[in-house]
Amino acid sequence: MALLMAASSPATADPLSLPAFIQSIHPVKADARIAYGPGTSQWADLYLPKDPGPHPVVMLVHGGCYSASVPAESTSQIAADLAGHGVAVWNVEYRRLGEPGGGYPGTFQDIAAAADRLRLEAPARHLDLTRVVAVGHSAGASLALWAASRGKLPAQSPLRTQGPLRIPTVILLAGTGDLKASAGVIQLGCSNVPRINALVGSPSATRQDAFSDTSPRELLPLGVRTVSIVGVYDDNYPPYIDLAWRQAARASGDPAEAVVLPDVGHYDVVAVDVPTWAIVRERILGEIRALPGN
Repeated sequence: MALLMAASSPATADPLSLPAFIQSIHPVKADARIAYGPGTSQWADLYLPKDPGPHPVVMLVHGGCYSASVPAESTSQIAADLAGHGVAVWNVEYRRLGEPGGGYPGTFQDIAAAADRLRLEAPARHLDLTRVVAVGHSAGASLALWAASRGKLPAQSPLRTQGPLRIPTVILLAGTGDLKASAGVIQLGCSNVPRINALVGSPSATRQDAFSDTSPRELLPLGVRTVSIVGVYDDNYPPYIDLAWRQAARASGDPAEAVVLPDVGHYDVVAVDVPTWAIVRERILGEIRALPGN
């Protein structure tokens, strides 16, 4: 199977260099690729367990500095692995920076549409939407948490929709729920380009703070449990980057837990061929088992 060398959709104006880990990935084909919109990046890959179900669901959001240079196939290996352990995985692609529609509001609208598309797929695919956990890696962590936060969006936000899919638990793998506080660190880890500003868009008369409907911290309390998993040697998202988020979440009444793994870097938490992944996988499965209905 070919190595993952290029994006699944054209990157038109993004200087991000693909890390060696991303370039070395052998993509794993999904059971189904399902479009949730007309665009070339508006789809999700569904990985299904062998048993008939109903299956709990992981909504998986890949990272890559919000860049069109990094596609959803970068998390296909962990999606397939989780499916092999009894979980349906919805591996989401979305419009990213460097392609038409990427940034505000398109990136967020895609995450919302992908989450809500699960309702249409659930009956035929035997998905149990009472047991959904969102998992995001790196840049995808903030988007996964945002997907679970949509019920708190301001009424005037163009991102607000009626009846968003309920996601009670979110696992942030080497990522953060506070875009404003983390913008500088994220920039350093992403080719020193100010990606957060490009992602959240510009303020306007009706949206004076561009983080008001894009950063989960600004929406607290969310009524969502979060678990942050990060390696002590992560130089893209150091362990301290999420401290402000967790403190704010706990102060609002939301449960927020941190797991700092020794001898682990940024990509170890999503690399199926290193021992760390077994720890991460078990934590994901444990959070699913802890949901009501199990």
